[in-house]
Amino acid sequence: MRLLMSANPSHAAGLKARARDHSAPRSLSQHLWSAQHRFAPYLFLLPFIILFGVFFLYPLLRSVTMSLQISSGPALTRYVGLSHYRFLLRDWLFWLAVGNTILYAIAFLSLQIPLSLGLAMLLNSPFIRFRQCFRFAFFSSNLVGQVFVAMIFSLLLSPRQGLINRVFGWVLPGGVETNWRGDPHYAMAALVIATLWLSIGYAMIIFLAALQAVDPEQYEAAEVDGAGIWSRFRHVTLPGIRPVAIFLILVGTIAALSLFELPFVFFQGPGPRFAGFTIVEYLYAQGFEAGDLGMASAVAWVLIILIFLVTLIQIKLTRAAGESS
Repeated sequence: MRLLMSANPSHAAGLKARARDHSAPRSLSQHLWSAQHRFAPYLFLLPFIILFGVFFLYPLLRSVTMSLQISSGPALTRYVGLSHYRFLLRDWLFWLAVGNTILYAIAFLSLQIPLSLGLAMLLNSPFIRFRQCFRFAFFSSNLVGQVFVAMIFSLLLSPRQGLINRVFGWVLPGGVETNWRGDPHYAMAALVIATLWLSIGYAMIIFLAALQAVDPEQYEAAEVDGAGIWSRFRHVTLPGIRPVAIFLILVGTIAALSLFELPFVFFQGPGPRFAGFTIVEYLYAQGFEAGDLGMASAVAWVLIILIFLVTLIQIKLTRAAGESS
């Protein structure tokens, strides 16, 4: 080593300078630069963490504590434990709201999924002209809100001058004056018709994208093997769009179980004999009309648990159907 240092004195001086640099204390700018590299990802995440904690995590935890309290205002609260949940198990009005909501969800999904899939397959056909115009026409109904749809269908379904009754009157002898909003036998049907008009275009567009993503070679191979229209639909189309169908069923279930604005405006209340009374309307009545935010929080958590259980059952059933096929 001494021979190398004596042979190359400039190299030896460079090694000594580097040793002094490493042994010398780091400057303030170097400390700041190192801290910036270490904490920069957390600083970028800090706005999201603050907003998530303030507007989601804290209200979520607060709703749990409020569901265990009875309140008559922000300053008048008293701990009651699980009394709200025990009351819900005995309240006939709550179970009526649950029954109405589940009935609506079943009727809505049973019609929305096949109708939107049928429209998507029709518009995916190369024999249909002006397909872009039809796609926009069907999807444009999804661009308006539920309040607007409720106001429109309250006019379309009016007993005497409503367009739907007038169309039925042209077909059926004697005319039709069905009181869609005032008769409990027709209230749920009117609600389903209005929500189908609102949401069927959205599901149709998603189904249309899924149909266009199916490999055309699979249809050609099935046709060569002698498969008919129904066989190609069952063995090629359905497996290709199954993930999209599961997604639409889950989204439709969550939307159906949390329905509020449309029936509230359409019926101007719970509807005839509470025929249009949903779970979220029951929550609204407890929290904002009766002023018991604790009971409203309990209803909200029951609704969350119901949505979770229903979606879990749907996922299990769809997976089992996929494995069996």
